[in-house]
Amino acid sequence: MSLPLFEYGDEVRVVRNVRNDGTYPGMDTGTLLIRRGAVGCVYDVGTYLQDQLIYRVHFLESGRTVGCREEELIAAAEPWVPSLFEFRDNVVATRSLALRGEVVVEMGRQGSVMKVLRDLPQGVQYHVHFGDGLVLQVPEQSLGAVDASAEVIDGQ
Repeated sequence: MSLPLFEYGDEVRVVRNVRNDGTYPGMDTGTLLIRRGAVGCVYDVGTYLQDQLIYRVHFLESGRTVGCREEELIAAAEPWVPSLFEFRDNVVATRSLALRGEVVVEMGRQGSVMKVLRDLPQGVQYHVHFGDGLVLQVPEQSLGAVDASAEVIDGQ
């Protein structure tokens, strides 16, 4: 096992959504605890199964302290590209989407984010599953969120 990359007091950013794996008390398994991009402070460093470093990170904004693996963290000062949507988010096409001139997704069709692509020169894009095996790479400005009442919130 290598030495910890981060130490007590270091500010870090979580690069993946952190969900309850059943070890966070008072919340259902699978509940989103910390959203990707949140910044916290390393409170402690320990190990799991004697071979994995686990950082106990306090996220002041949410008031939660959660365990994070090293690969889930970067230094808070490192460059970060925020995105409107994350893996598993439900989205809706805010315009019709076409392949080779043929419309394959009508405006208003719902899909699910499968992957977030942050490091593209043209900006944030997503792999979106629109059902029937159809997965498209879609720019952020062509998507909106679907809220609980199924209203579309523009992604621009």
